[in-house]
Amino acid sequence: MAHVTLEIHGKLTPPLLKKRLQCAAQVCANAAERWSRAEVPWQEVTIHLIHDSLSAEVNDAILGHVGPTDVITQRYEPFPGEEMGLIGELYVNLDEAARMSEKLKTTTFEEEVVLYIAHGCDHLTDADDATPEERKAMRRRDLRWMHAAIRQADAL
Repeated sequence: MAHVTLEIHGKLTPPLLKKRLQCAAQVCANAAERWSRAEVPWQEVTIHLIHDSLSAEVNDAILGHVGPTDVITQRYEPFPGEEMGLIGELYVNLDEAARMSEKLKTTTFEEEVVLYIAHGCDHLTDADDATPEERKAMRRRDLRWMHAAIRQADAL
C-alpha cells in the first residue's frame, strides 16, 4: 500500500481536521490501488491541499489549461535504481470544494475534498473520464471510495 502524505498550502478553510483527511486519503489510495490490480505496488502519493491561485498555476504548468480546477493528478516513474511502483501527486483545490459543497448541498465541504482525493486516486489508476460512460463509472467508484473513507475517518 502506498504511503500517503498531505501537504497543506495555506489555511484549511473552512477548517478541516488533518488527521481525518490523512485517514480518508489513505483509504482512497488503498481502494484505488486494489481496484487497479497494479502489477507493481503504489509507493507514494502526495496530496497537496491548495487554493485557487496555486491550482491555476499548477493547471497551466502540468496540463496547459487556464484557471483553477478541482483536482490535478500527476504520475511519475521511479528513478533508475529505485524500487518500482507508482509515485503520484494530487493537487486538491479547497476553494473549489467549498464552492461546490455550497452550491450542490449534496456533500459537506469535507466530503467534497475527500471526493476530489478519491477522483484523483482514480486517475492515478489510469482511469479516464473522457466519455459519458467513463465519467459515470468513475463517479460511482469515486463516491463509493469517498463514503468508505468518511466512514473510516468517523471511526477514529
